[in-house]
Amino acid sequence: MPWDTLKLSDGTEIPSIAYGTGSLGKGQGTVDKVDQAISVGFNHIDTAQLYRNEEEAGVALRESGLKREDVYITTKYSGVGGLDIATSIQNSLKNLGVKYVDLYLIHNPRIVPDIPPAWKAMEKVKADGLAKNIGVSNFTVPQLTILLASAKVKPAANQIRFHPYVLAEQTPVLEFSSKNGIIIEAYSPLTPLTRQPGGPVDAPVKKIADRLKAAPEQVLLAWAKAKGTVVVTTSSNKQRLESYLDAGDLELTSDDIAAIDAAGISGARYVAVRTFIKRAATAALIGAVSLSFCKYLGADLPSTMFPYL
Repeated sequence: MPWDTLKLSDGTEIPSIAYGTGSLGKGQGTVDKVDQAISVGFNHIDTAQLYRNEEEAGVALRESGLKREDVYITTKYSGVGGLDIATSIQNSLKNLGVKYVDLYLIHNPRIVPDIPPAWKAMEKVKADGLAKNIGVSNFTVPQLTILLASAKVKPAANQIRFHPYVLAEQTPVLEFSSKNGIIIEAYSPLTPLTRQPGGPVDAPVKKIADRLKAAPEQVLLAWAKAKGTVVVTTSSNKQRLESYLDAGDLELTSDDIAAIDAAGISGARYVAVRTFIKRAATAALIGAVSLSFCKYLGADLPSTMFPYL
């Protein structure tokens, strides 16, 4: 089954895979990468005020020759420069070179001091036709509850970090969102392979990939798709992007999904411990380098900085 569209609460549809620009940076290279993604078949571009490459995404979209209605554009209010939502959406539209975006999200609840007034401003963005739909990103169940208590328009989507190692953590958000008609968008779905390799998820993913004659990355994308999410991914490699689109045709069995679920849940603690050890080792290395540098300069060090030295 391919990457079909998913229906939002207002009846409109959203492509179920998106190309994200969050790690691309600025400049012509970013224009080229977005153009490449469009050329292989991505028709949903996910960007944000914070990424500072909306303008590059806009150039690529114009150069693609696609009609506005044939591409789905998501961007986000990130609070950059202390600007308010009304000003930020106008800047984003100018950067992208469009009259409206398909989906406008509050990037993180931490950037809004009070959720209800911020959501009211988002509702005005929709009412003014500057965004077809509005939503949020990185919102927890308590934060969604606060929003919904005063909302006239429900968020169409909540974009969250989602992969097997955070399945247990994010399950309450998935369940609450499903109950309230909010689509989940999944960013960082390939984390178990790209940032946390060697964990318990590797084994079932490899086994499934071997059986299906697919790449492990394709299996993880198919897993996220099976959870009903809109997958947000990225790559600068054309062949990899093509394989990501091909992953929409993978059919995982219920046993496949259960095996990945179980490995993710059991591996969450393993990953947390390993991450803690890595951070502790990095901190120790930085401390040792700082100490050596200070000694080299002949500086006196407060005993409270290094009490065990």
